[in-house]
Amino acid sequence: MNRFEGKTVLVTGGNSGIGLAAAQAFAAEGARVVITGRDESALATARATLGENAIAIRNVAGTVAAARELAQRLADANIRLDAVFVNAGVGTFAPFTAIDEKAWDETFAVNVKGPYFQIQSLVPLLNQDASIVLNGSINAHIGMPTSSVYAASKAALVSLAKTLSAELLPRGARVNVVSPGPVATPLHGKLGLVDEAAAQLQSQIPLGRFGKSSEVAATVLHLASTESGFIVGTEIIIDGGMSQL
Repeated sequence: MNRFEGKTVLVTGGNSGIGLAAAQAFAAEGARVVITGRDESALATARATLGENAIAIRNVAGTVAAARELAQRLADANIRLDAVFVNAGVGTFAPFTAIDEKAWDETFAVNVKGPYFQIQSLVPLLNQDASIVLNGSINAHIGMPTSSVYAASKAALVSLAKTLSAELLPRGARVNVVSPGPVATPLHGKLGLVDEAAAQLQSQIPLGRFGKSSEVAATVLHLASTESGFIVGTEIIIDGGMSQL
């Protein structure tokens, strides 16, 4: 299928994990893909997998300045967008009593302030009937110990999808959320998820395994395509039944 032939898609945090899987899936269906990330080497490697028309832009998500800079670079290149996957995010996991102001501020800057002002900055660049997909998490719905700040930031994104949907509908733009459960991505390594902890987490998943980045990417593409044109302000949970059964 070529659902995105002739279309341009932006994937923030598109140099690894779910973001890269989504970018590759978009490219495989004909899209010109723009990816962002903070690691120059990872960006270059990711871009090489996306085809000669792909664009990689170093951008450190989490500030208003970075959001506006990215939008300006796209505008300067005369790029308009048919879909945006707001995927860049961070995870801080620690007991409630151990969380300090720095951890709170960093998490909310990247996971909430960044997406909010990134979308605001991109609105003038959206084509009619554009689709915006936010990357949430099932942590917004379950009381997992050590996830208080991360969960709160992802719950904010779920709420944001609803209010932005109402505000952007006059422009024809739809906003939805994918909320993955445990997915095998580099984030787990960064969080120090050792084998014993991973096994304990996996035992809570009814399907008995971690998800794949490609499985989340497939849902992102569905929400970004015209075939989901009647889905607005909705959250799709992709967690192997972890929060459902």
